[in-house]
Amino acid sequence: MRSTGPGSFIAAVTSGLICLASWLAATDHASAWGDQGHEIIGLIADHYLDPAARDKVDGLLSGDRSGLTPSKDIAREATWADKYRDSDRGTSRKHYLHTHDWHFVDLELDGPDLAAACFGRRPLPPGTVASNGPAQACVVDKIDQFTTELASPATGTSERRKALQFLLHFVGDVHQPLHASDDHDMGGNDKTVSVRGIPTNTLHHYWDTEFVIRLGANPSSIARLLIGRISEEDRRKWSSGTAGEWASESFHVAGQHAYGLLPASSSPGHYKLSTPYVNDATEATAEQLSKAGVRLAFILNQALR
Repeated sequence: MRSTGPGSFIAAVTSGLICLASWLAATDHASAWGDQGHEIIGLIADHYLDPAARDKVDGLLSGDRSGLTPSKDIAREATWADKYRDSDRGTSRKHYLHTHDWHFVDLELDGPDLAAACFGRRPLPPGTVASNGPAQACVVDKIDQFTTELASPATGTSERRKALQFLLHFVGDVHQPLHASDDHDMGGNDKTVSVRGIPTNTLHHYWDTEFVIRLGANPSSIARLLIGRISEEDRRKWSSGTAGEWASESFHVAGQHAYGLLPASSSPGHYKLSTPYVNDATEATAEQLSKAGVRLAFILNQALR
């Protein structure tokens, strides 16, 4: 992304935007960006989809009968995987337990090991579709598996739809820095942070939600703003790589920004964030959302040619 400096976004953000937050009573390690962030990523991806790929995306999503999203457009369907995971969280927990670990990859700051973070990177059992794969799998491997399914004409329509729905979400997840890193703190969930004007919550929640909220009033306006900042050079540069490489990149963003710029704790496990930290995190969030949207379009254009 072009470097325009923190002021380019921060000057456009008013203090009233903070009131748009939907405060969470509890934070889950597997929640990333919140609905708003995932919708932004979906809208950016839609902007960069080839017409043929867009038609196929729209056709697959139109067949969604789950009722888990309020509409079947790409932005809302980008939230489907979270809704699916949580759809039986208070009852059988089948979906929750089966897909919970698929949303992140815990690369430890003091010793990143992709194989260990991905449970040994075991392949799918023969004859098993990706949506029925083992619960112990990471977001990197699930992106690869679902991309393969989406691209294969041999994949049945129902499974192909699920592959698309999971990809719409997981490409976003792997770009959330605290979904690709861990400081032995549940991806920032064991660290509480506070800043004037925002209720105290976990570091993970701030990166999921609060820094996204600071970018604009709603997903559509934020997506337009970010698309306007993405140069053709950015698009070409970002339209490459693998899920593993994107996770590594997000890991380094976490090390340099999310964790690296944290002040000394004011009390055990609690950090008072400075204005420079918040501004830097907001800019880093903007770039990660932008990259995720461009790369989601890249995957879909390749798979749905």
